[in-house]
Amino acid sequence: MTRINVILMLVAFVATTAMAQKPMASPPDKAEGKIDGITVAVNYHQPSAKGRKIMGGLVPYGEVWRTGANETTSIELSADAKIEGKAIAKGKYALFTIPGENEWTIIINKSIKWGSTSYDAKDDVLRVKVKPSKTDSFVETFNISLDGSKVVMKWENTQVAFNISK
Repeated sequence: MTRINVILMLVAFVATTAMAQKPMASPPDKAEGKIDGITVAVNYHQPSAKGRKIMGGLVPYGEVWRTGANETTSIELSADAKIEGKAIAKGKYALFTIPGENEWTIIINKSIKWGSTSYDAKDDVLRVKVKPSKTDSFVETFNISLDGSKVVMKWENTQVAFNISK
């Protein structure tokens, strides 16, 4: 092995190691727990506001949003359930939303692909409408949590939730 090959391998190793240690701008997170005896797991990525206008800006009103960053957000249900009273079979689905100032559409879709550009309404399993509310304080980083019987999404000054039940 020549000296140049050794140097190139060393440079490649250092560059790869440095890139692997850089934190993601929108790191992955997971909201998981039991709602009405059903294990619910939501996998998503957490973008941050970073001084930007989010709702009605970065996340436009009236357009399908992947509900997070990077990969499509997924929701997995361990048993048949109801979302806002509408039946859904157990399984793993994509979670999309259509944000609005006064109403959001929650979309459960059977096709889990990269981002919202792959979204196709023909793959929708169900859609429900919910009302957004204001958060108590500014939320810098998008987050999803389970709270009682609800899946709760918060970012900027907006909170949106939907019910899950048996």
